[in-house]
Amino acid sequence: SLSGERPGGGVEGDLDMDSVSPSDSEFDDVLEINPFDGLPYSSRFYTLLKERTDLPVWKAKSYFMDCLSSNQFVIVSGSAKTGRSSQIPQWCTELSLAERYDRGMVVCTETSGQQAVDLALRVADEMDVNIGHEVGYSVPQETCCSGDTVLRFCTDSMLLREMKADPQLRRYGVVVVDQAHQRTLATDLLLGLLRDVGRRRPELRMVLLTSSHPGPRLLGHYHAGSTPSSVVGPHIQLESPAGGEVVFSGGGGGGGGDYFCSSVRLVLEIHHSKEEGDVVVFLVTAQELDLACDLLWQEGSSLPPALGQLCPTPVHPGRAGSLPSQPASGGRRVFLTSSPNEDFFWAVGSIKFVIDAGLGERYVYIPRTRTYSAMVQPISRGEAVSRRQLTGPTGKCFCLYPEDRLLPDETHPHILECDITSSVLFLKRMELSGVGPCDFIDRPEPEGLMQALEELDYLAALDDDGNLSEMGIIMSEFPLDPQMAKTLLASCEFDCVDEVVTIAAMLTAPSCFRAPSVGLRADPSCRSLMKFQHPAGDHFTLINVFKAFQQNCRVEEWCEANHLSLSALRSADRLRDELIHILRRTELPISTATFGCRSNTLNIKRALLAGFFMQVAQETDGSGNYLILTNKHVAQIHPLSGYGARTPKLGLPQWVLFHHFSFWEDNCLRTVTRIAPEEFIEMVPQYFFYNLPLSGSKEFLQDLLNHGSPHSPGRETASLEEEQQADTRCVVQ
Repeated sequence: SLSGERPGGGVEGDLDMDSVSPSDSEFDDVLEINPFDGLPYSSRFYTLLKERTDLPVWKAKSYFMDCLSSNQFVIVSGSAKTGRSSQIPQWCTELSLAERYDRGMVVCTETSGQQAVDLALRVADEMDVNIGHEVGYSVPQETCCSGDTVLRFCTDSMLLREMKADPQLRRYGVVVVDQAHQRTLATDLLLGLLRDVGRRRPELRMVLLTSSHPGPRLLGHYHAGSTPSSVVGPHIQLESPAGGEVVFSGGGGGGGGDYFCSSVRLVLEIHHSKEEGDVVVFLVTAQELDLACDLLWQEGSSLPPALGQLCPTPVHPGRAGSLPSQPASGGRRVFLTSSPNEDFFWAVGSIKFVIDAGLGERYVYIPRTRTYSAMVQPISRGEAVSRRQLTGPTGKCFCLYPEDRLLPDETHPHILECDITSSVLFLKRMELSGVGPCDFIDRPEPEGLMQALEELDYLAALDDDGNLSEMGIIMSEFPLDPQMAKTLLASCEFDCVDEVVTIAAMLTAPSCFRAPSVGLRADPSCRSLMKFQHPAGDHFTLINVFKAFQQNCRVEEWCEANHLSLSALRSADRLRDELIHILRRTELPISTATFGCRSNTLNIKRALLAGFFMQVAQETDGSGNYLILTNKHVAQIHPLSGYGARTPKLGLPQWVLFHHFSFWEDNCLRTVTRIAPEEFIEMVPQYFFYNLPLSGSKEFLQDLLNHGSPHSPGRETASLEEEQQADTRCVVQ
């Protein structure tokens, strides 16, 4: 049924679906001329229109248009196959067209860049217009829009970046926020800011789309008593299509690893049954996706040809890439994912089987140690229902957990469990634009907020009054985390901009290195990686890789031969161009590349220390154990680091700067570069140094600071001499 919650607490009764369902006469009234581009409709438009009218959301079109005309906020809930994500933005555009775009165009946000692109392509096809003209999209490092664009799909993070220049979103008359139930950090920030924008712009219309019934906190955010009645809008619950058969399991999915073996076994049993249809398997970790893919490829290669090809494909959350095409007749696609975004598979009409472990991996940020810890917990009730509905009425969902398991009502908001330093920098920037305080659905934890403010203060992004400094304002211009943004600004002072921009792009884009599948030394990807290694450290290795990528004309064959990801390197290339553009726009100096000379190596390390002085460790016992200065935790260098793969005679660096510490996975320091303690003392803010916990490393540095004593001789000195001799090497050709 369809119900609407009216302002003032009243609830409208069930709406008769038959009264708003399309009839044959609807097609007689369709205009022959497309009002969006002034051209005659193609025959494909009418074919797609018939398909659209069969979607459950179509029955609510008239009611939705009435709600949107008379309310500022409207919430629409419906599963992936109701058509809400593709149809609602079109109807909002129709309303804007009827008003001659007096209020502005329409923007629809997605949590995934790939889904924003897919939806834009689908909607442009349904509206019978060209992509990039009337319908466009904007995702990180890629924009396909024009001056004619009236409907734009983008990620929620892209719209937040746009708000820096246009805080009130004056370009838009309707803002559609899809996947609001996922409660990502960017989505929560956007929802909090939109409430203030709505107060300042009563003519702005906002639509929230969720795949499941929104929880009480999300609903309460727009129905609070302090909110003007003009801002409160109805909640429209769409009739979801019937799901298929659901089979629950008493074993597996209970926190152990049984669900993994059960999932692989079920896929093979389904394939042996010869029943048609693709399979989606919801596992927990990225490692499980890759392992399951390898196992299914091995098993599939030994199956009789009569069963057809088995095509397993890992779909990693947040990674770019399109879904594979349908295999030859008799073949079956198996999508292995841990993504909470079930709507990613909305365009796959051939899914007949879903295997759900019922668990999800969450990463909880620990401010005290400045690192993440992994937690495996049950998914929410709404996620479980959405996954079951992917099969359609004729499919089957295997839930690898008991039917009586208690699932959480809502997805846990990411803002309560992630590092919010970048978000605090963004909100400080928005305050300068006159935007009121962000009206959070769930306020960040005080400990995380204090840590974020402290880190920004260490980076000189705040002044004595806690407002953004000039440094902080410039840092907020870059689509980088604050530490990397500070490093990039420091490179302008140390004349190493070209090299540091490359490092920033390579570390911000997805990793270009393909993970080895077997023993580290024997794996071809590890041997290929060693060709690019630079003796100064992994940051310099990234420069080698990128320069070699440029010199080899960015060809796929070269990437395959060197076990590198072409899509990741292209993403880094685009991001590098974007960073250079921002540097020029802000009139910052861009030095000439001098990579390879000794002074350039030292300057790159100084720039890195300017931003990442909080991520320094000292080797303690000669066996590869490193004490992290900020929290006294002991970790090791990752085996795939240049130092981790070095021969024993070269030894390990005594002092290192690291980019990432993966405590939850392998307790390893990743992307490591050798530094000297004198370099650290030179670049570290004094008040940060004195706030470090007591340790032997701090005492050593204090003595060095007081007396200028040289650091310990031995293997460190020998390694530095070798590094200096290698500084004049050419990059890998």
